[in-house]
Amino acid sequence: MIDLRGFIDDAEAIVARANLGRHGAYARHAPVGGAALGPIDPYGCSDAANILYTIGRFPRGLDERAGFVAEMQKQQEPDTGLWRETTHHPIHTTAHCLAALELFDVGCLHPLTALAEARQPAGIRRFLDDLNFLLPWHASHQGAGVYAALVLAGEATPAFQEAYFAWMAENSDPATGLICKGVPAPVEHSGVATLFPHLAGSFHYLFNHQYARRPWPNPDRFVDTCFALRRAREFPLAKIVGFAEIDWVYCLNRCMRQNGYAFGDGLAALEDFAEEYGCFLVELDRADDRLNDLHMLFGALCCLAELQQALPGKLVTERPLKLVLDRRPFI
Repeated sequence: MIDLRGFIDDAEAIVARANLGRHGAYARHAPVGGAALGPIDPYGCSDAANILYTIGRFPRGLDERAGFVAEMQKQQEPDTGLWRETTHHPIHTTAHCLAALELFDVGCLHPLTALAEARQPAGIRRFLDDLNFLLPWHASHQGAGVYAALVLAGEATPAFQEAYFAWMAENSDPATGLICKGVPAPVEHSGVATLFPHLAGSFHYLFNHQYARRPWPNPDRFVDTCFALRRAREFPLAKIVGFAEIDWVYCLNRCMRQNGYAFGDGLAALEDFAEEYGCFLVELDRADDRLNDLHMLFGALCCLAELQQALPGKLVTERPLKLVLDRRPFI
C-alpha cells in the first residue's frame, strides 16, 4: 500500500501556484524558488482543470467554472478553429483544450475549419496515410488528435468514424498489436533503439477506441509487447514525471481487460510498476521542476488514476482518482 494523500495535496498546491489571479487563468509552469509566473498558456488552463478533475477537487462554483470556460475558449483562433502553443502540434493543443472544455459540458466557440477536409471519409484516410510513422509518437498527436477534436466539437459524422477505425484495423501489426504502417522498426529515443515510441503512439489510438467502445485489433499481441518492453527496460519508465508511464500502464491494462489474456501476469506487472512509480513520486523533491509543469504533472496523475482503478487498495487517496479518459478522449 502506498499513501498518496500528501502527494495529491501537493499537486493541488502546485495548481494554485500557477494561477494568474483570476478564475481559470493559468501558466503552464508553477514558479519555484521565487521565479516569476509565466504568461497564460493553453496547457496551463486545460491541465489545471484536468488535474483538479483527476484529484477530486474540480471547481463547483459557477463563477469559477465560467472563468475556466472563458479563458480556454478565448484562446481559440476564430478563422481556423485551432488552439496553438509552442511545444505541441496545433492538432494536439486543439484536442487537449477541447477535451478540457468537455469537463465543463461545453465545447468550442468556432468550427474546426482547418480540419474540414479530414471530416470526409476519404479525407481522414489521406490524413492518416500522410503521417510520418518513422516518428510514431509525434504522429499520433495528430492521428489521435484529429479524431478527438472532431468528436468533441460535434463535427464527426458516422461515416468519418467508420473510415477512421477501419484504417486503424487495416494498419494494426498482427505480430505486435501496434498501430503502424508496415512492420514497426525500433526508433531511437533516450539514446536507445526501441519500440516504445510505437507503443506511446498506439496509446493515443487506443484511448479513441476505448471512448468509441471499439475493440482493439490484436489485443493479445499488444499485451505481449507491453510485457516485452517492460522486461527490456529500454525506456526509463517510472523515473520521470510525464506521460510515458500512463502510455504503458493504460495499454497493458485496457488490452488485457478486453478478453482476459494473461490477466494474472498483467496484474502482477502493474502491481510491481505501481510500487516503483508510486514510491518515486512520493519521494521526489517537491522543488523539482519536473513536478511544477502542469502538463507533465497531469500525465503522472493519469497514470496513478489508472493504477488505482486496476489495483484496488494499492494506492491510498482521500478521494478516488478519476481518469479523464473514462469520460472523454485525449490527454
